[in-house]
Amino acid sequence: MAYPLVMTVVAIAGLLLLVLRFRLPAFIALLFVSLGFGLSVGMAPMDVIEAVKTGMGGTLGFVAVVVGLGAMMGALLEASGGVGAISDTILKRFGERRSQGALGVIGFLVAIPVFFDVAFIILMPVLLGLRDKTGKSLVYFAIPLLAGLAVTHAFIPPTPGPIAVAEILGADLGWVILFGAIAGLPAMLVGGPMLARIIADRPEFAVTQAIDFAPGLDAPANPISFGAAMSVIALPLMLILGATITMALDLSGTAATIIAFVGHPFVALLIACLYAWYAFGIRRGMAAGDVHNAMLKSLEPAGLVVLVTGAGGVFKQILVDSGAGRLLAEALTAGSMPILLFAFIVALIVRVAQGSATVAMITAAGLTAPVAQVAGVEGAGLALIVIAIASGASMLSHVNDSGFWLVSRYLGLTESQTLRSWTVSTTLIGLTGFAVCCALSLVV
Repeated sequence: MAYPLVMTVVAIAGLLLLVLRFRLPAFIALLFVSLGFGLSVGMAPMDVIEAVKTGMGGTLGFVAVVVGLGAMMGALLEASGGVGAISDTILKRFGERRSQGALGVIGFLVAIPVFFDVAFIILMPVLLGLRDKTGKSLVYFAIPLLAGLAVTHAFIPPTPGPIAVAEILGADLGWVILFGAIAGLPAMLVGGPMLARIIADRPEFAVTQAIDFAPGLDAPANPISFGAAMSVIALPLMLILGATITMALDLSGTAATIIAFVGHPFVALLIACLYAWYAFGIRRGMAAGDVHNAMLKSLEPAGLVVLVTGAGGVFKQILVDSGAGRLLAEALTAGSMPILLFAFIVALIVRVAQGSATVAMITAAGLTAPVAQVAGVEGAGLALIVIAIASGASMLSHVNDSGFWLVSRYLGLTESQTLRSWTVSTTLIGLTGFAVCCALSLVV
């Protein structure tokens, strides 16, 4: 049992060494380490190849579409002056300092109906606009937004992780939403604005080569308004929210089917792109060729994001198929350990071993549910276990998490910089969320 766990540590350490010390491109390093790990733990060679195909295909089947559409939407938003309009409005209404808190709350709310990566891609142009307007480093604005997105992704239904965990444990969703908000908001503040203010002025974060999805475009002569700019961001969010509500209410019929279809991220982003193409480009008199070139140009940097994120999915799949994370989680026994701590540690171990927060949450829920049943935990206590699991699964995003590479490549951070910013942020989110969860357990 111990050997796969030891090799997991060796694989992660080797990957970090390759990308940090030897500067091997992350795409190659991820594939190389994934293949080596699979073979070293006894997987059949062709099973390793199948895991590579499954991991790459499963990740890119979603990420490639949303990254491509999101990049083109961002380019149109930039070319029309929408990014500048949003950035100016946020700064005027909240000020430079309070804009961080505003971004954290925006991320917290936006991620309720929208997946983490989709919301990040949609809002990325706004971060670039704020950076350009203020001269602050990109992480000053990005970390608060990312913290808000990450908290909701793990703590607040109807995102998949907490919904699945609540179902497995039999927890009431009302309690989960309440406790998720109570624990999640402080976690967002600590892992977002507070951390960003500490690290943003460090020389290493002063200049980063963030992806520009609208390179070489001149400022538009007649930029769009704040309301018009927000409409292209709100459109896909509202469509996705409509689909989420429809599925949550288990509605049926033709209308429900249509709402679910147009609310899928693929369709919602496609509609938003077409809307921006017409409303911000053609209708405002931009030459069709210029609009076309701007959209195509945005796909060039998006290709790198897609490949590296897909390779991160390969590494995750190899770790999942090897069963290393589950082996270590099963080696733990509740014993005299408090059930909240047990749930937190199991989720943390699975998260570190295989990367996906959602998978870590579901695995931890399956292992914790029998313990909770034997202990007679019910009602609000079950909801607290959900939050403990969410806290553990939020911790230590690193090189086997596709989200790590998405953040790294979009913000233009090196792997080392991403570990010192994004990984620290997720760790603070997990620790703060668990601390609040423990405090709640004293009064519930």
